[in-house]
Amino acid sequence: MSYQALYRVWRPQRFDELVGQQVVTQTLKNAIITHQISHAYLFAGPRGTGKTSAAKIFAKAVNCHHLKDGEPCNECEICKAITNGQLNDVIEIDAASNNGVEEIRDIRDKAKYAPTQADYKVYIIDEVHMLSTGAFNALLKTLEEPPANVIFILATTEPHKIPLTIISRVQRFDFRRISAQDAYERMKYILDQKQVQYEEKALWVIANAAEGGMRDALSILDQVLSFSDNQVQLKDALTVTGSVTKQLLEKYFFEVTAHQSADALNTMKDILNAGKDGQRFIEDLISFIRDVLLYQESPKLIMVESTGLTDEDFQKMSAAAPATVLYQMIDALNGIQEEMRFTTHPDVYLEVLTVKLGQIDDQPTPAATAAPAAAPSRDDQQTIAQLEATVKQLQATVNQLQAAPAAKPAKPAKPASQPRVQQRNVEVKLSQINPILGKATRRDLVEIQGLWQELLSKLSVPQRSLLHVSKPVAASTGGVIVAFDYAFLFQQAMDDSALLTSMEQGLQELTGTERKVVFVPKDKWPQIRREYIRDHGLDKRQPAKKSAAPSTSGQQPAESTAADEQRPPAAKDSVGPADPVSKAQELFGSEIVKIEDN
Repeated sequence: MSYQALYRVWRPQRFDELVGQQVVTQTLKNAIITHQISHAYLFAGPRGTGKTSAAKIFAKAVNCHHLKDGEPCNECEICKAITNGQLNDVIEIDAASNNGVEEIRDIRDKAKYAPTQADYKVYIIDEVHMLSTGAFNALLKTLEEPPANVIFILATTEPHKIPLTIISRVQRFDFRRISAQDAYERMKYILDQKQVQYEEKALWVIANAAEGGMRDALSILDQVLSFSDNQVQLKDALTVTGSVTKQLLEKYFFEVTAHQSADALNTMKDILNAGKDGQRFIEDLISFIRDVLLYQESPKLIMVESTGLTDEDFQKMSAAAPATVLYQMIDALNGIQEEMRFTTHPDVYLEVLTVKLGQIDDQPTPAATAAPAAAPSRDDQQTIAQLEATVKQLQATVNQLQAAPAAKPAKPAKPASQPRVQQRNVEVKLSQINPILGKATRRDLVEIQGLWQELLSKLSVPQRSLLHVSKPVAASTGGVIVAFDYAFLFQQAMDDSALLTSMEQGLQELTGTERKVVFVPKDKWPQIRREYIRDHGLDKRQPAKKSAAPSTSGQQPAESTAADEQRPPAAKDSVGPADPVSKAQELFGSEIVKIEDN
C-alpha cells in the first residue's frame, strides 16, 4: 500500500481524539446521548482544527447502534463504512468545486429519499462559504423544511461570508486554534506510537510553526521525518520550518542590547547564509523579545521549556535590557516587517534594522531627562527673574483691560446670541410682497395648497428637502408667498435663483398662469400682515349694523392669527372705506371676523 500522510493515518475517529475542542465535542456527545439532534450544524474555525473530522465522527455516532457515552464504536459495519467513505448515506461534498445551483438542487431532490442503510442521511458540505448566491437560496429552502432523517453539516473557514438566513437555521460551533501545548502533546503521542526517536525541542519548534493548525503540525512533522531519515531532531526541524535557532537569536539579542552593531551584523549574516528567511527571522525575533518581556513581568506567564531555553538564559536576557528598550525594539521590528513585504532585497532592510536596534539606548523619557539638565546657572537665574517680573507686569495690564469693559457687557452680548442668518441683515422684499397681498384671495391660496405636493414633486431632491419646512401662506393670480420655518433655510432659498425659477415654471405648468414666488421667514410673516392691514386702514374697528353676519356660520370665531395664515388680506374690493367691517368680512370671510364694541 502507498504511503499515507500522518494527518490522514492519525485522523481522529472518536470525539475524545479531537485535539483542543473539548467544548464542541462534549456538546455534540450530550446531544447524541439525549437524542436532541438538530437537522443542521455549522462548524466554523481556522484550517486544520478538526471540523471535517468532527463531522464524520458525528455522522458515525448518530448512525451507530453500539454507542458508548456518545462515542461511536468504530467496529460495526456502519462505522467502518463511514470511516472508509463507502456508505452511500453519508455524502461529503466540496463546495469549492460544486458551488452551483444545479448541484444544490440535486442534493435537495435526493434528500427527500429515505436512507438505505443508516438511520440518518448526512450531508457534509465542506467550504460552504464558496457556494453562489443562487446555491445558498436553493439550500435555504431545504433548511427551512428539512426532510425527516436528514442532517446537514456545513463546514467553513470563513463564516462571515455565509448569509445570515442560513446561519439562523443551523446550530453553530466555533472551533478554536490548537494551542502549541496541545499540538506538542499530540505529536508526542503519535511518535511514541510509531516508536520514532525525537527531540522535545524539535516538537516545540514544529508546534509553534504550525500557528494553531493540527493538520499543519502533522504535515511539518511528516517533512521533518522525511528530511532526517525517520527521526526528529532540532536542527532538522529548524531547517524545515525556516526558523532560527534560539542560540543564534539569544546571541543576536545580547549583541544589539550591548550596542555591538558590528558583531550583530555578522550574526545576522550567518543566519541568512544558513538559508533562513528574512521575514521569518523577524517573526522569530519578535516572538523571542515578547517572551523576554513577559518573563520580566512574571516568569509564570510563559512556558520556559517550550522556548528551548532555560530560566538562567531568561534571567540574563531580562537583565540585559529593560522593558522600555524592548518596546522600542518591537516597534522597530514591526515597521521593518511591513516594509519588507514589498522588497526584493530583504538583506538591506535587515542590516538597517540591526544598526537601528544597536542604537536603542536605555534613556529616560524626555520629561525625566529635562529635570537634571534644568539646574540653571547664576546668569540664567537673573534672566529668569527678569522674565518673571515682565510676565507679572503683563498679567496686571491684561487684568486692567479685562476689567474696563466689564461695566457694559450687555451690548456686545446681544449680537452674539443672534442667529447667523440675521447677522447678514437680509431684508424681506416688501416691494414684491405687497402687490401679491393686494390681489390675494382665499380661493387662490386653497388652490396652491392643493397643488403644493405636486409642485414639490417637480423639483429636484435638494430643492424638495429645502422646501420641506415651508408652506404657502398667501396667493393671488399673479404670485405666491411661501413662509419658511427657519431663518437659515429662508436665507438659503433666497440665494438659490434656480429654486425660484423651477418653482415658477412648475406653477405655470400646473395652473396655466405665470405666478411670481416670494419667500418670507415664518417669524416675520405676522408682522408683515399687521403692517399691511394697518397701512391700508383695515385695523379700524366700528360697531357693525349687520351683526348677524359672524353668527350665521354657527361656529366659534377662530383666532385672528390662524385666520390670517389661512387667508391673507386683499387690497382691492368693492366696499368703500366708510365700512371697514364689511371690507374685512369680504377679505377674510365673515366666519372668522370677530367684531368687538369698544
